[in-house]
Amino acid sequence: MSYDFITTERRDHILIVTLNRPDVYNAVHADMHYELAACWDAFAADDDLWVAVLTGAGDKAFCAGNDLKATATGGTARGMPETGFSGLSSRFDLEKPIIAAVNGFAMGGGFETALSCDIIIASERAKFALPEVKVGFFASASGVQRLSRYIGRLAAQELMLTGRTIEAAEALRLGCCNEVVPHDQVLSRALELADHICTVSPSSVKATKRILNSMAVAEGLPESLTYSREVQRDLAKTEDFAEGVRAFVEKRPANWVNR
Repeated sequence: MSYDFITTERRDHILIVTLNRPDVYNAVHADMHYELAACWDAFAADDDLWVAVLTGAGDKAFCAGNDLKATATGGTARGMPETGFSGLSSRFDLEKPIIAAVNGFAMGGGFETALSCDIIIASERAKFALPEVKVGFFASASGVQRLSRYIGRLAAQELMLTGRTIEAAEALRLGCCNEVVPHDQVLSRALELADHICTVSPSSVKATKRILNSMAVAEGLPESLTYSREVQRDLAKTEDFAEGVRAFVEKRPANWVNR
């Protein structure tokens, strides 16, 4: 299958997926969400593919998150696929692991995309943030839920409520990633881990992920994400939401009015 906004490559039992909009730092718009959803559907259905590695094109960004310029011009009319941001954030039936090779900054939905993977390998140049509050959004694509589960609520709240950016070393200390490696080794290290996973029983890996998925469901993550979408729709009706998007596009500080 060919795609317009991502590329794929097969290496034995490994699928390499590259977010391929480097001109906008791999920001995701509606059509890209749907391409990714179709890609993960195909990955799930292919018995010869056991592990996936997700990375970004270019040397600066893994993913800049939501394409706010597309949002500002009404390019979100198609909405989000049922499986969520990047076709991953609301997907709870995938029984194959995905390794995020974070080769640059992962902001907003880009960070949420990485958090929706199973293992995160970060370049020493990687930066992470959930900066949605700076532009009138919030981390509604599982960032609130996943980050607070992975690194603890207090640390997560500080990052989410300030929107500040953290460097790779702090991300590792907090538990936002599994490992930090030299920049030119991030993809090779992710592939090394993928190769290692391919040496163990794929049936056992699927069984393990089945239980992990069931735990997420039991903890109410799907319902919480549904509620996040409802809150996001309410937020989208506020003056601050419209102002945040305008200010981002116009590259100026936002003038918040708290309504």
